[in-house]
Amino acid sequence: MDADRPIPFPTDRPGRGARDRGIDSAQSDSHFAAAVTAVTSAFGDPTRREIYLFVRSNPGATASEVAAQFSLHPNVARHHLERLASGGYVEITMERAAGNGAGRPSKRFRAIANDPTLDLLTRRDDLVVLLLQEALQLLGPVAAEAMAERVGEEYGRTLAGQMSPGDTQRSLRTAMHSIADTLTAHGFAAHAEDQGANTAVVADNCPFGDAASQYPVLCAVDRGMVKGLLAGLSGDPGGVVPVVLSSSRARGDDACAAVI
Repeated sequence: MDADRPIPFPTDRPGRGARDRGIDSAQSDSHFAAAVTAVTSAFGDPTRREIYLFVRSNPGATASEVAAQFSLHPNVARHHLERLASGGYVEITMERAAGNGAGRPSKRFRAIANDPTLDLLTRRDDLVVLLLQEALQLLGPVAAEAMAERVGEEYGRTLAGQMSPGDTQRSLRTAMHSIADTLTAHGFAAHAEDQGANTAVVADNCPFGDAASQYPVLCAVDRGMVKGLLAGLSGDPGGVVPVVLSSSRARGDDACAAVI
């Protein structure tokens, strides 16, 4: 996360003309947009995501069972299930309950295994890398890192603003411990360390995975988050952002840490 170190910048493969690169880029953009649209449509609603996970764990579940599980009206549960079915994420069969040969069969829902689009939900790194590659090509390394830090800072300020009033206007040491807890909630597995007169927030995990190693510009995001959270927790969210010294394993340092 050291701003003085250069960011690896992706280059085109040798021997490829601008026209070929343009065609590949357009096709990638089209496929990427279509995949994201499909996943967002099906799983953009948090309740629908939970329903999908429930059906995946309970093959053959009915709309009534889903409604009972999530305290929904059966019509609402049925709507979510049908949206998942129309997207090709669950299949519908008509079956009678086990051991009951009489009565009308019920609609039963099962998750469809090995759906390639659903892989996007667990392959976020691939999407992040694609987006970063485009950003780096368009902005260049210096502007891209500045943008990443600005986004992280604004997000950090927003997070601080969502904390209760008692969480603000605290000492720097206490604020850094709160920041570590907040970063942990966002996948960083962070903890605070007192280092003499300074306090550091050390992250033991990077939620960006391998993408950060390929594009260390991502390290600027969490540096910005620390700055924004510090500004917000100081009780003056619109004030001057403190200077944060940081290090990053993605750039060869021993640890991912922010020190102030």
